[in-house]
Amino acid sequence: MIRGYSVAAIAAILCLSISARAQQLDLSHGGPIDITARDGIEWRQVEQEVIARGDARAIRGNVTVTADRLTAWYRKKGGTQPIQANPVSGLPGDSSTEGNEIYRLQADGHVHVFTATDHAQGDKATYDLDQSVLVMTGRDLKLTTPNDVITAKDDLEYWPQKHMAVARGNAVVVTNDAKRIAADTLVAYTTDNPPPNSAKPATATGPAKPSDDPLASSGKLQRVEAFGNVSIRTVTDTVTGDRGVYVPDTGMARLGGNVRITRGQNQLSGAEADVNMKTGIATLIAQKSGRVHGLVVPNDESNKALGNDPAVSATGGAGKKPATPPVKQQP
Repeated sequence: MIRGYSVAAIAAILCLSISARAQQLDLSHGGPIDITARDGIEWRQVEQEVIARGDARAIRGNVTVTADRLTAWYRKKGGTQPIQANPVSGLPGDSSTEGNEIYRLQADGHVHVFTATDHAQGDKATYDLDQSVLVMTGRDLKLTTPNDVITAKDDLEYWPQKHMAVARGNAVVVTNDAKRIAADTLVAYTTDNPPPNSAKPATATGPAKPSDDPLASSGKLQRVEAFGNVSIRTVTDTVTGDRGVYVPDTGMARLGGNVRITRGQNQLSGAEADVNMKTGIATLIAQKSGRVHGLVVPNDESNKALGNDPAVSATGGAGKKPATPPVKQQP
């Protein structure tokens, strides 16, 4: 185990020369990674890895990773050739720490990755710095931002530079205004977020002030694509289908494939449906050559709303279809 002065030397090894950028939960940019641990740090020079155990913590810029155990793999910048050790100091023979870089970080046990605005948790996390992707697995998988909460059973992928998160296995996204979408796989896209503390334009009344809006710094939810056993709930309806797309700005969701709208005991089925998440009105859409079907229970109280709302439409309109689900990344 390595402590004291040698820990500082290890931190120097993990230094990168890439300038910082404003990305949430993005460890692929920034200065040195500061690693601390309660039970000690082990430096394996042959394997070119550093292992921190017991309440381990890694900090880079505004991103912090905590876990029971952290493992970081490093290499010479521009290649994967081994680093030759200095027999006197035990440090790499190259005196310039600018020549080394971390390319992979793994966290095990009670993992928490967070910034001031965004939080991700799970049992295990692997961060591939070359691809800038965080893959989390295990129980209680959750990604929380000021704008939405995404949960999953199988795995969570977070691509900060692509502004994209992928949730698999009983995936659910709940927006900050209580909109809920569930599916086997969810792909959430956010808008590009501005740099932290970006200055507002100066005015005649005073100098420019830094922006401290957590919603702005986190990025805004732009679109959600859903695949497999899609379910959307409104105040009055539950709408299910094989696939779907939701756009928060408009509040509209389009579902396709074996669509069913359930309101109380009443059921409507067809090829596609539009759901207005702002008004809670779901509209069934028939294909040009097809028909919609409905089962209406006479004594159901929801019939009053069903009769007053334009719940069935044979417009045959075609909405935006979601793309093929992204390929799962191996941790």
